[in-house]
Amino acid sequence: MTFSLLDRMLPAPLDGGFRMEGWWVWCGSIVRGDDDRFHMFASRWPKWLPMHPGWLLRSEIVRASSDTPEGPYTYEETVFPARGAEYWDGRSTHNPHILRYGDKYLLYYMGTTHPFPEPQPGETVDADDCRVIAARANKRVGLAVADSVNGPWKRLDTPILPTRPGKFDSFLTSNPAPCIREDGSVLLVYKARKYEGTTHGQMTLGAAEASRYEGPYRVMRDTPLFPPERFHIEDPFIWRTSDGYAMIAKDMDGNLCGEMHGGILATSSDGSDWRLEDNSKSYSRRVRWEDGSELWMGSFERPFLLFQDGQPTHLFAAVADGPGGFRQAQHTWNMVIPLRTSP
Repeated sequence: MTFSLLDRMLPAPLDGGFRMEGWWVWCGSIVRGDDDRFHMFASRWPKWLPMHPGWLLRSEIVRASSDTPEGPYTYEETVFPARGAEYWDGRSTHNPHILRYGDKYLLYYMGTTHPFPEPQPGETVDADDCRVIAARANKRVGLAVADSVNGPWKRLDTPILPTRPGKFDSFLTSNPAPCIREDGSVLLVYKARKYEGTTHGQMTLGAAEASRYEGPYRVMRDTPLFPPERFHIEDPFIWRTSDGYAMIAKDMDGNLCGEMHGGILATSSDGSDWRLEDNSKSYSRRVRWEDGSELWMGSFERPFLLFQDGQPTHLFAAVADGPGGFRQAQHTWNMVIPLRTSP
């Protein structure tokens, strides 16, 4: 049994995290650089597009920085601008997850493309748009490597997790959650969907591994990590424990942790066979702020734990205002919740 995040959460700073005027902001992932500052890799896309499904067409990965883990974080640069329909990740990059290994920085992410003209301000974009349909089907997990947190970044020419015909990940791969082992090998949990006729099935989670970060990556099992008829989860984050691995993820329906879009906690001894913990709730959409107020966030997704000296010290999440649902949000940002480092 691993610790409970809920028991360690401290009030969230009101001015913490990362937001940008005129942009939807999502997917915060943090690393401490050689400059001893904290660098957040996040995704953003312009607000003249709908929050969803606009990210499929114009999301780009950016870097922001702060002197402290809490922030506020300041935009520094666009790391992955769009680079053309001919590239597998040429139209949209999303789901960044930054890791440091030795003298290298590893940036896992989702990329996609489509062969149609880019949307322009004033256009209507919805789920039935041909660009959205193509971009969703082309989602794949990729990797970029740099010697510095400032880049330059070398993107690999092909995805590290292509789809596999006839398998649970035959339609798409996305939401990478990597973990580097002591010997330099990598465990990578990811989200997948399966082709079912001419559309896709429910989201599931898979696991892959590689003997080194460059790959090749091998899917560890031909069935999802959890039975999809019971487990409707996404946005995994994994880390190593004394007994193996732990995972937090978003409970889409609330039938696992008791709260719709709250967080579940699962553990594994080998990274392949996972079980839901008896005390399975890891986080809530209800946030306690430093001014004493409490608020149900419209969205609370893409959880990321910052570890320092082997201990998780901060929980980051992509959040939205409003009553709930992407289409009812007016603002999104990446927020941070400090954690007590002892039980």
